[in-house]
Amino acid sequence: MVIRLPAPAPRRGLTLIGLLAWAVIVGFVGYLLVRVVPTVTEFYTIQGVVNRIAASPASTVAEVRGAFDKQRQIDATITSLLGKELDITKENDRVVIGFAYEKEIELFGPVFLLIKYAGRSK
Repeated sequence: MVIRLPAPAPRRGLTLIGLLAWAVIVGFVGYLLVRVVPTVTEFYTIQGVVNRIAASPASTVAEVRGAFDKQRQIDATITSLLGKELDITKENDRVVIGFAYEKEIELFGPVFLLIKYAGRSK
C-alpha cells in the first residue's frame, strides 16, 4: 500500500537578497527625503514671506527688498535668496513679487541633485 502525500505548496516569501534589495531602495529614498525636505521647507517659507510682504503697505521696490531682507535676518531658514534677487512688479495697482532660484544638493561623490524653485505672490 502506497500512501500519497499532497504536493507541497510553492514557497512564498522574501529571500535574503530580495530583502537587501528592498532595504537599499528604502534607504536611498529615505536619504533623498532627508536631503530634499529642508529645501522644500525653505521654499514654502519664502513663499509665505513674499505673500505677507505683497499684502503689506510697502509700495516701493526698496521697501519691499528691505522688508524681505529684514525677514530673512529673522528667519534663519531662508539662505538661498536675497532681497536684491526678487522680481518686483505692479499689476492692477497691486505689488507682485516673483522669485526663482536653484538649489544644488550633493548626494554622494560627484553626484548632485539640482532643484529649481520659482514662485510669485498671490
